[in-house]
Amino acid sequence: MEYIAYLHKDRVSDFGVSFPDFPGCVTAGKTLEEARRMAVEALTLHIAGMIEDGEAVPDPSNLDFLERDPNMKGAVAMLVTVEPAAEKTVRINITARTSQLEAIDRLAAKAGMTRSAYMVQSSLNSLGSKAAKPQHRKASRRSRRA
Repeated sequence: MEYIAYLHKDRVSDFGVSFPDFPGCVTAGKTLEEARRMAVEALTLHIAGMIEDGEAVPDPSNLDFLERDPNMKGAVAMLVTVEPAAEKTVRINITARTSQLEAIDRLAAKAGMTRSAYMVQSSLNSLGSKAAKPQHRKASRRSRRA
């Protein structure tokens, strides 16, 4: 599926990406390429969360319909292609010390990953698992952190 994303950039900011069909789904990247990769991950995670929560996923809007959208002012429209998730994502709770979470967050940020993706990838890598596949870059699904 292809959805329209708005790409915003100020002289002193990173590239910001938002999705008119998915209010609250936003991401950013320091470079245009990073913003593009993050847009795919953010939208994929957001849609997976909607499906998991039993919400209807909207059909993609067309550019003609969105030309009157005030959020498009100063933005460049780009298409983001997402594939439906093949496997259900499960939310879990863990217990850790604040200092441990801060260290994990620093390492995850350095790797360009979310906390959850970093923890899963690190665990699978430490076990030498064949299921350890490189995870996508940092994104946010409706501002939740796991």
